[in-house]
Amino acid sequence: MTSSAPRGLQGAYLLGERTSHDELRTRLLDVAGELLLTHGPDSLSMRRIATEAGCSTTVIYTMFGSKEGLAEALYLEGFERFRRRLEAVPPRKDPYDYLIALAPVYREACLSEPAYYSLMFEKAIPGFEPSERARTLARAALNIIDRVIADCISAGYIIPTQPRKIADALWAAAHGAISLERAGHFRDSRTFDAVTSATICCFLVRKTD
Repeated sequence: MTSSAPRGLQGAYLLGERTSHDELRTRLLDVAGELLLTHGPDSLSMRRIATEAGCSTTVIYTMFGSKEGLAEALYLEGFERFRRRLEAVPPRKDPYDYLIALAPVYREACLSEPAYYSLMFEKAIPGFEPSERARTLARAALNIIDRVIADCISAGYIIPTQPRKIADALWAAAHGAISLERAGHFRDSRTFDAVTSATICCFLVRKTD
């Protein structure tokens, strides 16, 4: 009968192995994102990423399968980073106040992650098309906005309709302003604030005396 490591030690080992794997994966995505931002899509060779990250190309192929798999992982990582930022906003008792509080955080996420933003919304890698599964997961990462809009509808702030319809309109308005700001046409958040507020106002319940 062979001996085995105590369950506690084995669990700690597996946890450490998983942590190392996750850290390396994050490191590879960060390196790829920085190369994309600084040197463009032609810099995203497996060999160059491996060199910059200090690992072998075999590791990258094992984790992502191919250059297309790496691009899709970057795409999903960008949305995951946005999700974490939005989820970190402290909930408000009033759902309308909560919705208003989420908007500037979303803008900040877009502006502070330029490499991911360019891949997620500007087709920074020619020929890359996320799979339907990736698109579904990407949109699901922003479901907090849908949930808060649904709460606003329940609270009587917003007209009864599909929350996704309002969220998509708000998303489109926000990205119009953000893209122009990224291109240097706006210098601050005033236009973003104006268009997002105007979009929300289009769906507010009109109070009558």
